Amino acid sequence: MGLISLLSSDPLAFLIVAAALLLSLAFHEFAHAWTADRLGDPTPRRFGRVTLNPINHLDPIGSLLLLFAPFGFARPVPINPNNLGRWGTLWTAAAGPLSNLLIALVCVGIIAVVPRETLLAGGTLSTFLFTVLSVNLGLAIFNLLPIPLLDGSRIVGGLVPSLGRSLAQFEAQPFSFVIVMVFIFLFSDQLGQLIATIRNGLLSVVL
Repeated sequence: MGLISLLSSDPLAFLIVAAALLLSLAFHEFAHAWTADRLGDPTPRRFGRVTLNPINHLDPIGSLLLLFAPFGFARPVPINPNNLGRWGTLWTAAAGPLSNLLIALVCVGIIAVVPRETLLAGGTLSTFLFTVLSVNLGLAIFNLLPIPLLDGSRIVGGLVPSLGRSLAQFEAQPFSFVIVMVFIFLFSDQLGQLIATIRNGLLSVVL
């Protein structure tokens, strides 16, 4: 189920999770755009994507999926790999998950200095911090999976050029997006369990 299931059962939790997702996805896409821009590709700036404004990064279909399905996505940042080269494309892809890990580390740092009694009280502040931490770890792990169209596949493609060319050819096909979305939907439970296992392992280390 998507976020909409929270709306009637726990409106405050819905608002906290929605805010965490909105901010985290915007920062993720901004990191892609900023990195590509810094490495010499003007394409993201031309499309107005070098910004932290969440509205510029929202995707209508991806947002609806977040509300009604167990996954969703923001609007991908357009880049021109010819302007970036192999390693520039790799770092641009890696920037998204790395930005989510950075947010997670900031949350861990804040949690470390917040009085323990405040965290144990379970107020809005602690709930928001732990939600942002969990959301960003989940986004980083999900995007690092070597699935076509995700950042992980672009990173693998940069490390293994022959595989990268095959992935690029697949992604250029008209129905590649639909195929990937169907795959993620069909295996959403398994992917969710994998992400949760890795995330819980990381949380047990940092908290």
